[in-house]
Amino acid sequence: MWRRVALLSPMISSSSRSLKLSQAASGLKVGESFATDIINQDERVSPPKEKAPFITFVLGGPGSGKGTQCEKIVETFGLQHLSAGDLLRREIAMHTENGAMILNLIKDGKIVPSEVTVKLIQKELESSDNRKFLIDGFPRTEENRVAFERIIRADPDVVLFFDCPEEEMVKRVLNRNQGRIDDNITTMKKRLKIFNALNRPVIDYYKNKGKLYTVSSLQTFMTSSWFTYLVFWVWKVEEAVDNV
Repeated sequence: MWRRVALLSPMISSSSRSLKLSQAASGLKVGESFATDIINQDERVSPPKEKAPFITFVLGGPGSGKGTQCEKIVETFGLQHLSAGDLLRREIAMHTENGAMILNLIKDGKIVPSEVTVKLIQKELESSDNRKFLIDGFPRTEENRVAFERIIRADPDVVLFFDCPEEEMVKRVLNRNQGRIDDNITTMKKRLKIFNALNRPVIDYYKNKGKLYTVSSLQTFMTSSWFTYLVFWVWKVEEAVDNV
Protein backbone atom coordinates (compact mmCIF):
# COMPACT_ATOMS: atom_id res chain seq x y z
CA MET A 1 0.00 0.00 0.00
CA TRP A 2 2.69 2.47 1.03
CA ARG A 3 4.70 1.68 -2.11
CA ARG A 4 1.67 2.65 -4.17
CA VAL A 5 1.45 5.93 -2.29
CA ALA A 6 5.15 6.62 -2.95
CA LEU A 7 4.82 5.91 -6.66
CA LEU A 8 1.76 8.08 -7.03
CA SER A 9 3.41 10.96 -5.15
CA PRO A 10 7.02 11.29 -6.35
CA MET A 11 7.22 14.96 -5.37
CA ILE A 12 6.54 14.27 -1.68
CA SER A 13 9.67 14.75 0.37
CA SER A 14 11.11 11.98 2.51
CA SER A 15 10.30 13.81 5.73
CA SER A 16 6.78 14.51 4.56
CA ARG A 17 6.27 10.85 3.69
CA SER A 18 7.61 9.85 7.08
CA LEU A 19 5.15 12.19 8.76
CA LYS A 20 2.23 10.82 6.78
CA LEU A 21 3.31 7.25 7.44
CA SER A 22 3.58 8.01 11.12
CA GLN A 23 0.10 9.56 11.15
CA ALA A 24 -1.35 6.62 9.25
CA ALA A 25 0.28 4.14 11.60
CA SER A 26 -1.04 6.10 14.55
CA GLY A 27 -4.50 5.96 13.05
CA LEU A 28 -4.20 2.21 12.64
CA LYS A 29 -3.20 1.83 16.28
CA VAL A 30 -6.16 3.93 17.38
CA GLY A 31 -8.43 1.79 15.22
CA GLU A 32 -6.96 -1.40 16.65
CA SER A 33 -7.36 -0.05 20.17
CA PHE A 34 -10.97 0.91 19.48
CA ALA A 35 -11.72 -2.53 18.01
CA THR A 36 -10.05 -4.20 21.00
CA ASP A 37 -12.17 -2.12 23.36
CA ILE A 38 -15.31 -3.21 21.53
CA ILE A 39 -14.27 -6.87 21.74
CA ASN A 40 -13.48 -6.51 25.43
CA GLN A 41 -16.82 -4.83 26.03
CA ASP A 42 -18.57 -7.66 24.20
CA GLU A 43 -16.72 -10.19 26.34
CA ARG A 44 -17.84 -8.36 29.46
CA VAL A 45 -21.51 -8.50 28.48
CA SER A 46 -23.36 -10.91 30.78
CA PRO A 47 -25.06 -13.87 29.12
CA PRO A 48 -28.85 -13.55 28.80
CA LYS A 49 -30.69 -14.51 31.94
CA GLU A 50 -32.58 -17.78 31.89
CA LYS A 51 -36.33 -17.31 31.75
CA ALA A 52 -38.10 -17.76 35.05
CA PRO A 53 -40.09 -21.01 35.25
CA PHE A 54 -43.85 -20.94 34.79
CA ILE A 55 -45.32 -21.97 38.15
CA THR A 56 -48.86 -22.95 39.07
CA PHE A 57 -49.85 -23.68 42.67
CA VAL A 58 -52.75 -26.08 43.23
CA LEU A 59 -54.64 -25.75 46.51
CA GLY A 60 -57.57 -27.67 47.93
CA GLY A 61 -58.61 -29.63 50.98
CA PRO A 62 -58.31 -33.42 51.44
CA GLY A 63 -60.75 -35.10 49.08
CA SER A 64 -61.18 -32.00 46.92
CA GLY A 65 -60.00 -33.95 43.88
CA LYS A 66 -56.96 -31.81 43.17
CA GLY A 67 -54.69 -34.84 42.71
CA THR A 68 -56.93 -36.32 40.02
CA GLN A 69 -57.32 -33.02 38.22
CA CYS A 70 -53.58 -32.33 38.39
CA GLU A 71 -53.07 -35.41 36.22
CA LYS A 72 -55.48 -33.96 33.66
CA ILE A 73 -53.75 -30.57 33.68
CA VAL A 74 -50.31 -32.15 33.27
CA GLU A 75 -51.56 -34.32 30.41
CA THR A 76 -53.24 -31.37 28.66
CA PHE A 77 -50.59 -28.68 29.05
CA GLY A 78 -47.32 -30.57 29.55
CA LEU A 79 -46.46 -29.17 32.96
CA GLN A 80 -44.25 -31.13 35.37
CA HIS A 81 -46.18 -32.24 38.44
CA LEU A 82 -44.51 -31.66 41.80
CA SER A 83 -46.08 -32.74 45.08
CA ALA A 84 -44.52 -31.47 48.29
CA GLY A 85 -45.62 -34.65 50.08
CA ASP A 86 -44.12 -36.87 47.38
CA LEU A 87 -40.82 -34.98 47.52
CA LEU A 88 -40.62 -35.47 51.30
CA ARG A 89 -41.44 -39.18 51.02
CA ARG A 90 -38.87 -39.64 48.27
CA GLU A 91 -36.21 -37.94 50.36
CA ILE A 92 -37.00 -40.31 53.24
CA ALA A 93 -36.86 -43.34 50.92
CA MET A 94 -33.39 -42.32 49.71
CA HIS A 95 -32.08 -42.72 53.30
CA THR A 96 -30.22 -39.42 53.19
CA GLU A 97 -29.30 -37.45 56.28
CA ASN A 98 -31.95 -34.94 55.31
CA GLY A 99 -34.47 -37.76 54.86
CA ALA A 100 -33.71 -39.16 58.32
CA MET A 101 -34.31 -35.74 59.83
CA ILE A 102 -37.65 -35.46 58.01
CA LEU A 103 -38.70 -38.94 59.15
CA ASN A 104 -37.86 -38.18 62.78
CA LEU A 105 -39.89 -34.97 62.66
CA ILE A 106 -42.90 -36.80 61.24
CA LYS A 107 -42.61 -39.61 63.81
CA ASP A 108 -42.53 -37.02 66.58
CA GLY A 109 -45.66 -35.40 65.18
CA LYS A 110 -43.78 -32.23 64.28
CA ILE A 111 -44.12 -30.11 61.17
CA VAL A 112 -41.30 -30.25 58.64
CA PRO A 113 -39.74 -26.76 58.45
CA SER A 114 -40.86 -24.77 55.42
CA GLU A 115 -37.26 -24.19 54.37
CA VAL A 116 -36.66 -27.95 54.05
CA THR A 117 -39.68 -28.44 51.79
CA VAL A 118 -38.95 -25.36 49.68
CA LYS A 119 -35.35 -26.44 49.09
CA LEU A 120 -36.57 -29.82 47.83
CA ILE A 121 -38.87 -27.97 45.44
CA GLN A 122 -36.03 -25.65 44.43
CA LYS A 123 -33.85 -28.65 43.58
CA GLU A 124 -36.54 -29.95 41.22
CA LEU A 125 -37.07 -26.55 39.61
CA GLU A 126 -33.36 -26.15 38.91
CA SER A 127 -32.62 -29.70 37.72
CA SER A 128 -35.60 -30.24 35.42
CA ASP A 129 -35.45 -29.64 31.66
CA ASN A 130 -39.12 -28.68 31.82
CA ARG A 131 -39.69 -25.02 32.72
CA LYS A 132 -43.41 -25.39 33.43
CA PHE A 133 -44.44 -26.67 36.85
CA LEU A 134 -47.62 -27.63 38.64
CA ILE A 135 -46.95 -27.66 42.39
CA ASP A 136 -49.63 -29.64 44.19
CA GLY A 137 -50.69 -29.01 47.80
CA PHE A 138 -48.25 -26.18 48.37
CA PRO A 139 -48.03 -23.73 50.05
CA ARG A 140 -50.14 -25.02 52.92
CA THR A 141 -49.42 -22.14 55.28
CA GLU A 142 -48.37 -18.50 55.23
CA GLU A 143 -44.99 -19.64 56.51
CA ASN A 144 -44.68 -21.93 53.45
CA ARG A 145 -45.59 -19.07 51.14
CA VAL A 146 -43.11 -16.63 52.67
CA ALA A 147 -40.33 -19.24 52.59
CA PHE A 148 -41.02 -19.98 48.93
CA GLU A 149 -40.86 -16.31 47.95
CA ARG A 150 -37.68 -15.79 49.98
CA ILE A 151 -35.78 -18.85 48.71
CA ILE A 152 -37.10 -19.20 45.15
CA ARG A 153 -37.48 -15.44 44.70
CA ALA A 154 -40.52 -15.88 42.50
CA ASP A 155 -44.28 -15.71 42.68
CA PRO A 156 -46.57 -18.30 41.12
CA ASP A 157 -48.06 -17.28 37.79
CA VAL A 158 -51.39 -18.91 38.62
CA VAL A 159 -52.97 -20.33 41.78
CA LEU A 160 -55.81 -22.83 41.35
CA PHE A 161 -58.12 -23.50 44.27
CA PHE A 162 -60.34 -26.58 44.07
CA ASP A 163 -63.38 -25.63 46.10
CA CYS A 164 -65.41 -28.50 47.52
CA PRO A 165 -68.09 -28.65 50.25
CA GLU A 166 -66.90 -30.20 53.50
CA GLU A 167 -69.47 -33.01 53.47
CA GLU A 168 -68.41 -34.02 49.95
CA MET A 169 -64.73 -34.12 50.93
CA VAL A 170 -65.53 -36.27 53.97
CA LYS A 171 -67.57 -38.67 51.84
CA ARG A 172 -64.84 -38.99 49.22
CA VAL A 173 -62.09 -39.68 51.74
CA LEU A 174 -64.19 -42.22 53.66
CA ASN A 175 -65.03 -44.07 50.44
CA ARG A 176 -61.38 -44.07 49.53
CA ASN A 177 -60.09 -45.27 52.89
CA GLN A 178 -62.93 -47.71 53.73
CA GLY A 179 -61.76 -47.85 57.33
CA ARG A 180 -63.59 -47.54 60.64
CA ILE A 181 -66.22 -44.89 60.02
CA ASP A 182 -66.25 -43.15 63.41
CA ASP A 183 -62.48 -42.81 63.62
CA ASN A 184 -62.23 -41.64 60.01
CA ILE A 185 -64.91 -39.00 60.43
CA THR A 186 -63.17 -37.65 63.52
CA THR A 187 -59.82 -37.61 61.74
CA MET A 188 -61.28 -35.99 58.64
CA LYS A 189 -62.97 -33.21 60.59
CA LYS A 190 -59.68 -32.48 62.33
CA ARG A 191 -57.84 -32.38 59.01
CA LEU A 192 -60.41 -30.04 57.51
CA LYS A 193 -60.28 -27.77 60.54
CA ILE A 194 -56.50 -27.57 60.26
CA PHE A 195 -56.73 -26.99 56.50
CA ASN A 196 -59.16 -24.11 56.89
CA ALA A 197 -57.12 -22.51 59.67
CA LEU A 198 -53.77 -22.74 57.87
CA ASN A 199 -54.62 -22.67 54.17
CA ARG A 200 -57.33 -20.02 54.12
CA PRO A 201 -54.91 -17.10 54.68
CA VAL A 202 -52.84 -18.34 51.71
CA ILE A 203 -55.96 -18.54 49.53
CA ASP A 204 -57.03 -15.05 50.57
CA TYR A 205 -53.52 -13.68 49.92
CA TYR A 206 -53.46 -14.85 46.31
CA LYS A 207 -57.06 -13.82 45.80
CA ASN A 208 -56.14 -10.27 46.81
CA LYS A 209 -53.21 -10.37 44.37
CA GLY A 210 -55.53 -11.38 41.53
CA LYS A 211 -53.79 -14.72 40.97
CA LEU A 212 -56.40 -17.08 42.44
CA TYR A 213 -58.78 -19.01 40.20
CA THR A 214 -61.45 -21.06 41.94
CA VAL A 215 -62.73 -24.24 40.29
CA SER A 216 -65.69 -26.23 41.59
CA SER A 217 -64.61 -29.74 42.56
CA LEU A 218 -68.16 -30.99 42.10
CA GLN A 219 -67.68 -30.88 38.33
CA THR A 220 -65.84 -33.41 36.22
CA PHE A 221 -63.01 -32.48 33.91
CA MET A 222 -65.12 -31.98 30.79
CA THR A 223 -68.26 -30.43 32.31
CA SER A 224 -69.17 -26.77 31.96
CA SER A 225 -67.00 -25.64 34.87
CA TRP A 226 -63.97 -27.34 33.39
CA PHE A 227 -64.74 -26.06 29.92
CA THR A 228 -64.62 -22.53 31.31
CA TYR A 229 -61.36 -23.41 33.02
CA LEU A 230 -59.82 -24.72 29.79
CA VAL A 231 -60.84 -21.54 27.96
CA PHE A 232 -59.12 -19.57 30.72
CA TRP A 233 -55.89 -21.51 30.17
CA VAL A 234 -55.96 -20.95 26.43
CA TRP A 235 -56.62 -17.23 26.89
CA LYS A 236 -54.49 -16.33 29.89
CA VAL A 237 -51.84 -19.00 30.29
CA GLU A 238 -51.10 -20.78 27.02
CA GLU A 239 -48.95 -18.01 25.55
CA ALA A 240 -46.89 -17.77 28.73
CA VAL A 241 -46.48 -21.55 28.87
CA ASP A 242 -45.37 -21.77 25.24
CA ASN A 243 -42.82 -18.99 25.70
CA VAL A 244 -41.06 -20.61 28.67
